[in-house]
This record gives sequence, C-alpha cells and structure tokens, in this order.
Amino acid sequence: MNHNGELGGFLRSRRARLRPESAGVAFGPGARRVPGLRREEVARLAGVSTDYYARLEQGRHPHVSETVLEAVAGALRLDDTERGHLFELARPRPAGPDRHRPARVPRVRPAVHQMLDVLNDVSPALVLDHRTDVLGANHLARQLITDFDTLPHRDRNLARFVLLDPAARDLYQDWGQVAETFVASLRLAAGRHPDDRLLGELVGELSIKVPEFSTWWAGHRVDQCAHGTQRLVHPVVGELTLSYETLALPAEPDQGIVLYTTEPGSASAETLRLLASWTTPTDTREAAPAQAPSKG
Repeated sequence: MNHNGELGGFLRSRRARLRPESAGVAFGPGARRVPGLRREEVARLAGVSTDYYARLEQGRHPHVSETVLEAVAGALRLDDTERGHLFELARPRPAGPDRHRPARVPRVRPAVHQMLDVLNDVSPALVLDHRTDVLGANHLARQLITDFDTLPHRDRNLARFVLLDPAARDLYQDWGQVAETFVASLRLAAGRHPDDRLLGELVGELSIKVPEFSTWWAGHRVDQCAHGTQRLVHPVVGELTLSYETLALPAEPDQGIVLYTTEPGSASAETLRLLASWTTPTDTREAAPAQAPSKG
C-alpha cells in the first residue's frame, strides 16, 4: 500500500467532511469552492504553516512529529480510531525481517474453542482476525449467519460473505450499512498491515466484484467494528435484532471474539432460542459418536 497516497486521501476526506461553522472557522468573502475546510484553515487550526500542512497532505513530510499529528487530529476533529489510523499512515512501522515470508497460519487456542462451545445454546460467537477471516465459529453462529465450516478456506471470511454472497443481502435488513462498515474495517486493517498480501488480494477482489465498494473505499472511513446492532431476517425463524461486541484476545493481538446477544425478554431473544432449539450440532467435536466395544 502506498502510504503517502493513503495519508493524503485520508486527510482530504476528513477536512472535506468538516464544516467551517462546526470547526469555528469564520466565513470570508466570496463563495467557497470546497465542501469542507480549506488547507490553510486546517493549518491555522493546527498551528502550522499552510506550506507545512500541504506537504503533509501530499506525503512529502516523512518525519512529522507526534505533536503536529496530535494538532492535526484535533483540528480535523478525529475520533480515537481515526487518530490511530492517522498515526499509522504518517509514521508507518518499518517492515520486519520476515516481510516476504509466507503468512503464518493463524491458530485458535483450544481454550477459545471451548468458550465457543460453552456459548452454543446461548449466543452466536465467532473468532475473527484482522482480515475478518473466520477462524472459529460455534454452532449457533453457523446457523445464524452461514456454515463457514462447509466453505473453502479462502471463502471463510465474514466481509467476503457480507459483500459477495447474495444470501447476505437477504439476511441483513440494513445490508448497505453493514457492508460499508465492513469496508471501513478492512481499510483500518490495511493501514495497520500494509504488507499483508492476503488482505490486499481481498480488497482487490471486492473492488472488482462489488459495485459499491470503490465509492465506500474512496470515502476513507475507518471502523474497528468493536460493537453495534444488526437487524436480521433469518430464513428459518424470521426477524431478530442482535447486539454484537468484539472481545480482544490479548494473547493473540490479531484475533477477537465477536459475541452476539439479544435484549433479555425481547421477541428477538425468543427467536434466537427457537433457532438454538430447532437445530442440532453436527460438529464432531460437539457430538462425537460413541465407539462400539471391540470384539475379541
């Protein structure tokens, strides 16, 4: 990924969305030719020269200080996620010695699999990495979303399912909003992992196959997908509303558990209970057949 181009695009998108009146910028004479703040206005708010900020936006200032980045983040009213993304783009981490080695195959620890199994009849749960690859899923999650275990390994990816599988457009009532949020998550991951070949291939595939993707990607929105609400229409049990929380796994920095819950006593809670009761686990780890005694 070209960090200079990404940095410039991100800064331009953030100042374009910020209205002068909300930033405390007085209107001057004449019509404005840009929808948001001008470069010189951002520079003034950040306390740097217009030339300095212009070079930063053009990717021509390789040694920008933390103080300046904090000032620019404040001027552009960036939230915590956007601020972190700005630092990733402006001060990328040097590539390690294993940059060109094949990516390590991620593993989910047995204890994490046990957590998923414990939640089987209570809450759908998935283990995702930074690419939204589905590394593990309990039975209820597979029944709620799709059976990732039956898919080819390259297709076991939640963003790919949401954006490419026609069933996802029927499953998610607010498909466009959900899909755009996943694109924002991938853009955040691309800033943190600029040398991730598999992530780059996923982004490239989606940009070709999803008509809306290029517009969303060009918006430079970033999102951690840490929590939120989704409205679903399940083909078996019908409508339900779920909240989701992403729980970090400190021992595996690139892995997190996505846990779906419903409001206690709600119609959605009853619908989820119906889904759990009407389906039977097929995972051999969850229901291993008893072995017949040997003869002899």
